[in-house]
Amino acid sequence: MRNILAVCTKELYTYFVSPIAYFVCIVFSAISGFLFSITLIYESSNNGYSAGVMQTVFGLLATILLFFTPVLTMKLFAEERKSGSIELLLTSPITDGQVVIGKFLASWILVLIMLVLTLLYPFLTRRFGPLDGGILLSGYLGLILISSCFLAFGLLMSSMSKNQIVAALTSFGFFLTLWVIGSLSARSGSIGQFLSYLSFLEHYNNFARGVIQLKDVVYYVSFTGICLFATFKSIESSKWR
Repeated sequence: MRNILAVCTKELYTYFVSPIAYFVCIVFSAISGFLFSITLIYESSNNGYSAGVMQTVFGLLATILLFFTPVLTMKLFAEERKSGSIELLLTSPITDGQVVIGKFLASWILVLIMLVLTLLYPFLTRRFGPLDGGILLSGYLGLILISSCFLAFGLLMSSMSKNQIVAALTSFGFFLTLWVIGSLSARSGSIGQFLSYLSFLEHYNNFARGVIQLKDVVYYVSFTGICLFATFKSIESSKWR
């Protein structure tokens, strides 16, 4: 556990000693704040209610994270591969698994900080009525779970590339594919059901509506676990190249 925390702390320091963390947090807050304002104005002009505002906002936040998470993960391994410092990391008295978990936790903590910045939004919707605790709980849980998937896959792509831009674009392309693939699920039959199950959006919609289903939690946790395991294998195999 100490080694994982050491890797996590080092990566967090790297984030905040450079402009990356500040840039991402500021731009994320600006975009999410603007979209929240537009949603609030729209709902107020249509006699909206607080739950409806937050359902829309949760959907927007998940879409924004789809764009931002590749930026957080693209350098975690790719930069070290390019500079050659990954050799020192792999030969240090730290296991590959600890390195992977530590780097993942660092990016995950930064995403949590970004989400904390949005906690003001629910309280600004009180003008439409009392806050729905269930929707807030499920909405933020959904954001945490889906961002974990984004980060885990982004980490995998970073471990397989020496180029940060390639890692980021590959991650974004994959996320976008699994985001919109649900639109093809209208096709009848087992193919449609399979595509619906693969879609990030189909599973996230339940969280945004205030519904927590086990199948959705299992999907996100399984996807994250598989990606982290694949990252571990990718790093392990690099020792033999």
